Amino acid sequence: MASKIDPSLHRDKKPDWIRVTLPRDPVFWSTKALVSDLKLHTVCEEAQCPNRWECWSQGTATFMIAGDRCTRACGFCAVKTAKPFALEATEPQRVAEATKRLRLKHVVITAVARDDLADGGAEHFAQTIEAVRAAVPDIVIEILVPDFNEKDDALAMVMQSRPHIFNHNLETVERLTPLVRSRAKYARSLHVLRRAKEMAGEMGYKTATKSGLMLGLGETETELFQALDDLLDHGVTVLTLGQYLRPSPQHLPVVEYVHPDTFENYRQIALKKGFRHVASAPLVRSSYHAADFRPELDVI
Repeated sequence: MASKIDPSLHRDKKPDWIRVTLPRDPVFWSTKALVSDLKLHTVCEEAQCPNRWECWSQGTATFMIAGDRCTRACGFCAVKTAKPFALEATEPQRVAEATKRLRLKHVVITAVARDDLADGGAEHFAQTIEAVRAAVPDIVIEILVPDFNEKDDALAMVMQSRPHIFNHNLETVERLTPLVRSRAKYARSLHVLRRAKEMAGEMGYKTATKSGLMLGLGETETELFQALDDLLDHGVTVLTLGQYLRPSPQHLPVVEYVHPDTFENYRQIALKKGFRHVASAPLVRSSYHAADFRPELDVI
């Protein structure tokens, strides 16, 4: 049975440290025009990322492939849930073209959950990675993937394309997982992260594994620290921690706005526990300043 959040604990008024600067740099508009011209989706827009103004002004974006309709209805996510359209065969090449035009050195590619497909969209992921690498051979490729319903053959298809960084978000602590991610499983996510690194080794290369959690959903510090230990036990070395922000009244409410000083304390604790790179602040998201981590510095 899913854990419930006490309605009396809801926090709707945002504190002063949750601030987003609106775009002034013309690069923002050129990035937006490029994404529109190539008919691409970005998680920046679809998930209402609070950092899209900053990132787009720097000429970066996180590409979201396999459409903008998700087969899951997670309680935190702004991406719409609906029957997906068919995959677009030209999308991998369009993502590659955008990556080349933006002169990216580090690209992040994510996707909606496609439980309607036998492979969960794994082959489409692999094709996109290969197209991007062909267009920009020396680029660092980071992927943020769904759990593929724990199908090893689907995961292997993605890993054969040799991503430098494999990201799959735990999102929240074990107790809250049934409420926050009703169709996902805590243990399944950990399994996917472990198997991805194992598969890379079996295929003769190294990949860094990465995961992230949202804070402010009602988790306790003890539960958070247990989640961090679980990630480390499954080989994860890169961590992101950020504040959950409610996309709409239909989504899960915010229980707590975690102070920036607490986020910094958690960063220090995570580093002491053994993570190689930790981004922890209220507005941190999975791909925020992703290029700050260089996978060649990771100890795998």
